[in-house]
Amino acid sequence: MPVHTQDAQKQMAAARALELVSSGMKVGLGTGSTAAYFVDLLAERARSGLDIICVPTSEATRERATRAGLHVATLDEVPRLDLTVDGADEVDHELRLIKGGGGALLREKIVAYASARMVVIADRSKLVKTLGAFPLPIEVVPFGLAATRIAIEAEAARLGLVGRIELRKDNSGQVFHTDSGNFILDAAFGAILDPVALSSRLGDIPGIVEHGLFIGIARGAIIAGGDDLAILGSLD
Repeated sequence: MPVHTQDAQKQMAAARALELVSSGMKVGLGTGSTAAYFVDLLAERARSGLDIICVPTSEATRERATRAGLHVATLDEVPRLDLTVDGADEVDHELRLIKGGGGALLREKIVAYASARMVVIADRSKLVKTLGAFPLPIEVVPFGLAATRIAIEAEAARLGLVGRIELRKDNSGQVFHTDSGNFILDAAFGAILDPVALSSRLGDIPGIVEHGLFIGIARGAIIAGGDDLAILGSLD
């Protein structure tokens, strides 16, 4: 798919999500290329008089929103949100997600949980029948990294999942650090037939801060493909 076509789909999904926002709302801002379109469109509306408070899910999004002139707050200042709009690396037809390709999965999940509803925006390439083609990001503390990796491999193997688990590096080849100072392991398990079970097992490993499986969190999704929009779940 040509890049410009994919970008147009992302923008179309973001524009549809913008219709969910009204003055007086407190809105969580996601991280990633699709969420960036939403931030920019939201800022245009704000400059035209839309009165909202925004809570970003990453420092990158905070910088973008601030530069665009949005009213930005922290989750401590605004602990309950009306709506979070965020992208996804993968979404299935049951609204289960893989997130964390941009490294913000911990804050994304915290903000989503603090919201009355989360709506995903994505282009058609992100909609899958089965999660797992995109490696699963797992945020871990630096201490005991080798032991944590072994524990992940063991728990995954019990579910029949085997694959490379790589420590994420940045563009300069250095170990990637999240905004919270943690590392990310990217687990290429392939098809995850039981994401609920994997989520539960990963949650029991002490060295894991959070993982990129978002189960039962998104209320709806706006999927753009070609000239069409598909709605999964509910946007209300």
